[in-house]
Amino acid sequence: MELIYRTIIVFLAGYVFLRVTGKKAVSQMHTFDLLYIFVLTNIISTPIEVNGLGKALTYAAITVVLYKILIRLSLHNKLRWIIYESPTVLIRNGDIDRTGLKKVRMPMNELLSHLRVQGYTDTQNIDLAVMEETGSISVIPKSEYRPIQPKDLNLKVKKEYVPIPLIMDGQIIYHNLKYLKLEQGWLMNEVKKTGEKVEDIILATYLENGKLFIDNDVIKEHKGDPYYYNPGEDN
Repeated sequence: MELIYRTIIVFLAGYVFLRVTGKKAVSQMHTFDLLYIFVLTNIISTPIEVNGLGKALTYAAITVVLYKILIRLSLHNKLRWIIYESPTVLIRNGDIDRTGLKKVRMPMNELLSHLRVQGYTDTQNIDLAVMEETGSISVIPKSEYRPIQPKDLNLKVKKEYVPIPLIMDGQIIYHNLKYLKLEQGWLMNEVKKTGEKVEDIILATYLENGKLFIDNDVIKEHKGDPYYYNPGEDN
């Protein structure tokens, strides 16, 4: 029981500390951020094996505070250039920067794979490719190869509307109903019109025209239709 008790406390404490740290995906983390995560997890996991739960949580709290202070100080450019790495140019004006590739220790085939993921197959079409501080690669194509924008054709487009979910995984999203100033009765009536049940709906969204779009968990059969081919033996 003591081991379970310690594990639960460590898990909850770790969750709280990471929430205090801030929201950031692993792919967006810098080397400094990853080092902080490694140190923090090592500190808070120690009480699971040995005694000293209070000390471990205290050390973890101090680590979080120091990290927050350094992050705040890093908003100043001088310290930021010391803590974080600078972006590295990999391609400039269609020419591959071999010095940049050596600096980030990236072979040519890996660079090409990163470019293909972003939809670029020819390095000559790229104006600038940079490995950012987080390790991701930003690609800016030459002007003649960039996607056409509505502004290029002097087209006026309406503002994009994002459908608002009202039901997800069979559960009503009450705060979205409140935001839209809609009653639960209206939602239930709309669901009833379609012959569906709330618990069977995987997603229901409020559309721009005021109607409800429903996607249930039933997959339509498309046997023999080449447009719905599934690779493998499940056809």
